[in-house]
Amino acid sequence: MLPNTVGVIGGGQMGWGIAQVIASRGMNVLLNDTNPLALERGLGSLKKSLERLVKKGSVQPDDAAATLGRIHTSHNGLEAVRGADFIIEAVAEDEGLKKEVFRKLDRATRVETILASNTSSISITRLASVTSKPHRVVGMHFMHPAPVVPLVELAKGMHTSQQTYEAARSLAESLGKSVCVAQDRPGFLVYRLLMPLVNEAFFLLSENVGSADDIDRSMRLGTNMQLGPLRMADNIGLDTCLSIMRTLHSQFGDSKYRPCPLLVQYVDAGLLGAKSGRGVFQHDAASGGDKQHASQPHLNLTMMPGNKMPNNQFHQHS
Repeated sequence: MLPNTVGVIGGGQMGWGIAQVIASRGMNVLLNDTNPLALERGLGSLKKSLERLVKKGSVQPDDAAATLGRIHTSHNGLEAVRGADFIIEAVAEDEGLKKEVFRKLDRATRVETILASNTSSISITRLASVTSKPHRVVGMHFMHPAPVVPLVELAKGMHTSQQTYEAARSLAESLGKSVCVAQDRPGFLVYRLLMPLVNEAFFLLSENVGSADDIDRSMRLGTNMQLGPLRMADNIGLDTCLSIMRTLHSQFGDSKYRPCPLLVQYVDAGLLGAKSGRGVFQHDAASGGDKQHASQPHLNLTMMPGNKMPNNQFHQHS
């Protein structure tokens, strides 16, 4: 039986993307974030996204309005999602933060409510361990951007019941998603394969083996990737990529997962990718999403995104 109401915790790009997918399929969404500004920004982005789809003819105006009308936001505590039958946590990829959210959800929700995590790398068993109902906790990893990518990755913790797993799978499939299933291991399937590729692309960039464009072009045209690893990393968020690499490195203890120092520098400098306006590539929302790329791998990374960079550091991407 599918839920009537789904809670989503986290008003970032993933949280809003998941909310859009669910609401577009006729279910109500209770979207919660402690930051009202994040909710406001996300709502603005969703409205623009739906407007583009309407202009393309992909979505009817009435359907777009209905999708917006099914999403209800709150920022005053997790009690606001108590009415949800199924809850998806989609906060930042930080184990301590996620555990705190699960502790609070355990107290705020009904005993029969299923708690899912959108984590891409953190142990479901460890997240479930801070709750009184670990059998009702499951991994449910949507890919970015959630409305576009047709895959959801499911992962069962040590105590996840078959009933909980089947409920998560049924929900994913009702959203039009294909499902892959992973054991509860760091990175699961998708990001255990993808993140070392992204990390190695940063090593190539830092060693001047190729330009950012050529590194991406080599993978797009040579292996038929839709996006190159560096542009994909910008879209995911370089801070998220770094968090996942650190999880893989700490959990496996293998040097092959050591985060590239250049990736660390980008994150330290606040160059997080599309969400900050600048990462490996410059993302200019004011020009309709056009991007410029770094012609030099060795940027002055102590310079924050709000400061002006020398003209020769970026040039127009063709």
